Amino acid sequence: MPRYVWGVDSSATADEELYTCVKNKFGNPKFWGRYLSEVPNVSHALTREEISFLRNRGIKVLPIYNVFSDATTFEKGQLAARNAVFNARRLGIPNNVALFANIERFFAVDEAWIRGWVESIYPTGYRPGIYHDPVEGDFSNAYCEAVRKNKQVAVQTILWSAEPEPGVSKERNAPNFRPTSPKCKANVWVWQYGRDAQECPIDTNLADQRTLTYLY
Repeated sequence: MPRYVWGVDSSATADEELYTCVKNKFGNPKFWGRYLSEVPNVSHALTREEISFLRNRGIKVLPIYNVFSDATTFEKGQLAARNAVFNARRLGIPNNVALFANIERFFAVDEAWIRGWVESIYPTGYRPGIYHDPVEGDFSNAYCEAVRKNKQVAVQTILWSAEPEPGVSKERNAPNFRPTSPKCKANVWVWQYGRDAQECPIDTNLADQRTLTYLY
């Protein structure tokens, strides 16, 4: 098995049509990032049927929580974590799976929110994950400050980096795994290296194969 595996994420439902498009135009994803909740004009919600559809094709599900647009304060981090866990349990996603908070580059973010997320997710049996941009926005500084205040943040969290962005590619043409990382201890195990493919509505990713242990 290669040290790094190729996968995709989409705001649209992974159905037969989208799966066939990805398989024909890009390759065979080992994992598929999907959103736990419906957000109007942003994301379709993951369903149990969709989870079965993907798993029956040997594709692991990477769950994303995105029902927030402000990643500030410990209390809001706790609330996001509770909602993510509620939705994961509702969908039958088992413990030890990473739930990824979707922090966009234009979000306000502080270290308290990150600690609230991590410290609330971990005791539930799930693993905290965070999708982020380590270059644009305030995430990197906030993350390193959170690690300084609680070293377990760096140990327990799986980071999914959106930088650099060389562009969408087929599986066989994927770049070498070189995601940008915050300038402190961090498990940057997933890299979204290409966004908004024209042929199918997906983004393309690479992940350290250790990530697969924490996907469903």
